[in-house]
Amino acid sequence: MRADRVFAYGAAAGLLGDLILGDPRRGHPVAAFGRAAAAVERVLWRDHRAWGAAHTAVCAGGAVALGVLARRVVRSSPAASVALTGLATWAVVGGTSLAREARAVGRALEAGDVEGARARLPHLCGRDPQALDADGIARAVVESVAENTSDAVVGALVWGAVGGVPGLVGFRAVNTLDAMVGHKSPRYRRYGWASARLDDLAGWPGARLTAVLAALAGPDPRAAVRAWREDADKHPSPNAGPVEASFAGALGVRLGGTLSYGGRIEHRPVLNGRGRTVGVGDIERAVRLSRRVGWLALGVCAGAGASARMLKKGRTS
Repeated sequence: MRADRVFAYGAAAGLLGDLILGDPRRGHPVAAFGRAAAAVERVLWRDHRAWGAAHTAVCAGGAVALGVLARRVVRSSPAASVALTGLATWAVVGGTSLAREARAVGRALEAGDVEGARARLPHLCGRDPQALDADGIARAVVESVAENTSDAVVGALVWGAVGGVPGLVGFRAVNTLDAMVGHKSPRYRRYGWASARLDDLAGWPGARLTAVLAALAGPDPRAAVRAWREDADKHPSPNAGPVEASFAGALGVRLGGTLSYGGRIEHRPVLNGRGRTVGVGDIERAVRLSRRVGWLALGVCAGAGASARMLKKGRTS
């Protein structure tokens, strides 16, 4: 079976598995990778970029190598290849968990339980919940849904279309390393530099595809494109900027502004300043937009693989 079909069938099965099953409560492969990466960090950590680069190479390279090995084991069986791709896709995407956590916060806010929403928010993002009122919590959720649509779904599909199972697990490994060590704390400012930069590179195509699809699938495409064009570059993250700006414009809300991470206050530029303040009802709207973007991304990535094969065949015929 052709590689593009293996990816298309397997990725579709994996997304369906995520939709039906969500993430496993125990024994999640990403959690296992995180434990392994933490063990490597305990051995390698030094307050130096070179040691951090070694950590990134060992962990991300090891994940890709395992993907390559697994693919070679099943390459003689089309059914097994599709099953492996489906299993890898299910393991690395997190759309259902993202939606579940966002909706849990939304339900607490709808019930007027701001303290309950604050307690649930750390399951979704790293903001300081005690610094947020109800509107601030809702805004944090919408921003997290937007960013994680790229990180937890679309980016993985893009690299899966490019590299199959090694691409899927490699992207997730890089994204996980960034979440673990890619921050600007005193411990990780130098050690996590390589992981953060690699994550920026790996996330670049998925973020742009997410922004495009959010504009196409959202209720206001023109506003999404305008917010992306005018505000994305103001965001400190080269990948979160386009995604959050496009979601903001598509949903007609304002994102960005003052926020708090680990006791540190950040004043980020406003995205889509023409929009209104985020309300609790926008959480469900963002989740639904995220779902549409994820399935559209599958279609685009599967179609791109088939088109590339046809183009290559035409050139060689």
